[in-house]
Amino acid sequence: MADGSIAEQVRRRRTFAIISHPDAGKTTLTEKLLLFSGAIQIAGSVKARKASRHATSDWMEIEKQRGISVASSVMQMEYRGCVINLLDTPGHQDFSEDTYRVLTAVDAALMVIDAANGVEPQTRRLLQVCRARNTPILTFVNKMDREVQEPLALMDEIERELGMEVVPFTWPVGMGKRFHGVMDLREQRMRVFAPGEDRQRNDDEVLKGLNNPAYAERFGAEWTHAQHDIELLQHAAPAFDEAQFLAGHQTPMFFGSAINNFGVQEVLDALVDLAPPPSPRVAMQRTVKPEESKFSGVVFKIQANMDPAHRDRIAFVRVASGHFERGMRLKVVRSGKELRPNTVVSFLSQRRELLDEAFAGDIIGIPNHGVLQLGDTLTEGEALQYTGLPFFAPEMFRSVEVADPLRTKQLKAGLTQLGEEGAIQVFRPVAGSVLLLGAVGQLQFEVVAHRLEHEYGCKARVMPSRFQIARWVTCDDANGGAEELQRFIDANAHRVAYDAVDAPTLLVEYAPELRAIEANWPKIKFHALREHAGLVFQKKLEG
Repeated sequence: MADGSIAEQVRRRRTFAIISHPDAGKTTLTEKLLLFSGAIQIAGSVKARKASRHATSDWMEIEKQRGISVASSVMQMEYRGCVINLLDTPGHQDFSEDTYRVLTAVDAALMVIDAANGVEPQTRRLLQVCRARNTPILTFVNKMDREVQEPLALMDEIERELGMEVVPFTWPVGMGKRFHGVMDLREQRMRVFAPGEDRQRNDDEVLKGLNNPAYAERFGAEWTHAQHDIELLQHAAPAFDEAQFLAGHQTPMFFGSAINNFGVQEVLDALVDLAPPPSPRVAMQRTVKPEESKFSGVVFKIQANMDPAHRDRIAFVRVASGHFERGMRLKVVRSGKELRPNTVVSFLSQRRELLDEAFAGDIIGIPNHGVLQLGDTLTEGEALQYTGLPFFAPEMFRSVEVADPLRTKQLKAGLTQLGEEGAIQVFRPVAGSVLLLGAVGQLQFEVVAHRLEHEYGCKARVMPSRFQIARWVTCDDANGGAEELQRFIDANAHRVAYDAVDAPTLLVEYAPELRAIEANWPKIKFHALREHAGLVFQKKLEG
């Protein structure tokens, strides 16, 4: 394909993640964006756990039972001539690693704020990740049809807590039971609120003009209050600055009620109009432009058992450059192995479609049986290595044993696959046969136990572990490299384990113990964060 045609396809792409604190309405908004784009005809209820319908983006059995998202979902849709790749992320902090990795694969983020609760802890953490990557952010203030905070107070809190300028694109008239709608400040028209259904409404009433006398007649004191706010904003709010927005320093703000399909259309249009197309991505060797003719991509997520009947593993690949065609030869840069994938898929959550081609910004799924790992770079032959996929040292540990010894094989297979997808970190001790699980939060252990039982037919006993701190260990080649590292492992065999990519890891009970070991082994480096095996451990692997 000619480079000009590739460039035109790249310009059509919008790839973004939806982020929020739990229960802000993120998955509901995801569902309604799919509805308004025409990708689905009827929305699932996230909270109706016993109903036959569930959110399209919540496909795991445990998600349907609990009404929460515990894994990131990928959905592709077309709207107004653009191809939109939407990634719904878990809001719960116990699954923040999955969300952090997803944020490395997107060009923008849509932040959902609960209008009653304002800026919450997980929102701050996710924003820090976005700010570190200068990711452009749009803000949707949800649940305006409930008793909520004053809009000006919310705006001030977002600016103060997140350190970003806020530019209101819409403004609410009333709230709670007296929520009448939102004023589009740029188009100077008001969309009147009516409680929605799970189907799209096409008959919303729209009133035109900022000074339409009908507002005061119909909405009374709520309009008087909103009018005062709007006049204040016209003088005090900053003007929208595209460069500031693209740098992650300014966020457009929208108000609505996702559960009632209200305010969703404006957000969807803004994503097309404001969110950037794919941009150049930095590899260790060079900066790669999305419109280049040669394909390259990076594995940012692996999901096991999306189809339990086939025990499949899907590698989610963010296309970074070029034109992907089904059946083309690809090189796994880490291992040098060659792939020729013929069953590559695009997603509407768990519903898949075979795809024939993809371009920079698209998310494609490559079924494989352990050939691909998180962080792997795929190219047409060039030795590129994309960086930035984070793994954090676990903060909680458990040992795991199989309840039925005859199911040991299923336990190992299940933990291997769950470890590869990053759902939990699995450690094989150098001394001893009991596997260790490492996680950020308790809910991860519960999800893994549930999935082992229901997806792998293996009931596991998850028990307390004495370890509380983990650090990956490396040693520079200049300091004796492999020999010194092996000497360290041999001397500390009772507290060293290997993770899913065979990276050696020190496990200790207390911080003073870690400090003493660091002092005794000055040549060894101790890491609380690693990227994939190709970066932190590149020299070790080459050795």
